[in-house]
Amino acid sequence: MRDLPRQSELIDGALIFAAPQTRWHSHTVSLLTAELRRQAPEDLDAIHGMTVRLDERQAPATDVVVVTAEAMRRERPDHYFFPEDVRLVVEAVLPDSAIRDRDVKPRRYAAAGIKHFWRVEQDDGRTIVYVYQLDPATGSYVPTGIHHDRLKLTLPFGIDIDIDLTSTGTLRRPPGPA
Repeated sequence: MRDLPRQSELIDGALIFAAPQTRWHSHTVSLLTAELRRQAPEDLDAIHGMTVRLDERQAPATDVVVVTAEAMRRERPDHYFFPEDVRLVVEAVLPDSAIRDRDVKPRRYAAAGIKHFWRVEQDDGRTIVYVYQLDPATGSYVPTGIHHDRLKLTLPFGIDIDIDLTSTGTLRRPPGPA
């Protein structure tokens, strides 16, 4: 998949090409990548837009992924990670990717044994993060929290992120009626 356009992914053996990004999506992915990199312990790192090769028919492109520092240093392969490298996957939902980000990808990530998954959505201008953890008994994700404005967690490591993009100045609300 190295010679395909950026943000191409393989889902159930079919190539999927992503639609153009929105400003909200771009700002959200940038903020989460930067904060996860800054707050991650030394043995972990975060990167955006990388593929996780789950198996021969599944190589989804992630919005943000937290992986081992060892995986980041590995020379080959340099264009995807393996499930065992991954500690967290983050998907920011857009209208054209909603079914994949809410249903298809989480099921594939869980089946591959990735322990932590976040789904990020926008509702009436607010960013909401839905946090999931893998239940080892069922092999499925279970919700552990819904976060508005601030994301404060202890797993997969200590995290404290202001996700209100309007208060951080990343996105500004349009001025109200005068």
